[in-house]
Order: sequence, then structure tokens, then C-alpha cells
Amino acid sequence: MSALEAAQAVLAAEHAAVYGYGVVGARVDAAGRAEAAQAHAAHRARRDAAARTVRDLGGTPAVAAPAYALPFPAADGEAAVRLAAVLEDRIAGAYADLVRAAGGSLRRDAAAALREAAVRAVRWRGRGVAFPGLAERP
Repeated sequence: MSALEAAQAVLAAEHAAVYGYGVVGARVDAAGRAEAAQAHAAHRARRDAAARTVRDLGGTPAVAAPAYALPFPAADGEAAVRLAAVLEDRIAGAYADLVRAAGGSLRRDAAAALREAAVRAVRWRGRGVAFPGLAERP
């Protein structure tokens, strides 16, 4: 995977996370809403940075879809918390691919974003995983 392909995948994942956190924020309690609002803002900022990265690498940034399919229904607060953790896991995976594909400052920025996603996933899930972003994938 090239750095441009990985950056486009990060951008797509960030678009999906921004959408997903809208759902999370609507379903969690007040404390969860504050956490979801912070994560939503962080993902909007990362999305904008990913779009700039795609342009810097010579690509055209992908636009957000009008809606995204959620991995499972988030009908209540408990499911919304699980959804937030899954969103962060997916983001971590996309950034892990960018870490592998990039070098220099782009690689450092991707590693920082991966770390941020892993920390947010721990907050939502209540526990961490051994190697965030490196789950077995096809």
C-alpha cells in the first residue's frame, strides 16, 4: 500500500468516525456525551489533517458519504459505548497502515494518531489491547 492509498484510507475512516460519534453522542449519558464530544472534535481535526495529507501527496481527498453503515445497532448507551470503542479500533488500524506506508513526519503523525485512538478505545472499553491497530485483517 502506498502512502497516498493509506492516507485515503485514514481519511475514509475519519469520515466514518465523525459520523459514528454523532450516533454515540446521541445515545450515551451526560458524562459519555462530554467524552463523545471531545472525540468528535478530535476526529474532525484529524479528518481535516488527513485531507491535507492526501492533497500534499498529490491526491484528491475523498468526500464523506451522506451516511455510514454501523457495525451493529447502537440503540442504547451500552451499545453506543461499544460502538465508540470499535470506531477507535478501526481508526487505529487505518493509522497503523499509514505508519507502515509512510516515513518521516507523516509516519510520526500517524503514530501519534494511532496512540490517541488507542487511548480513546481504552477509555470507552475499560481495557486495552496488546497491539492497537494491528488486529488480524485480511
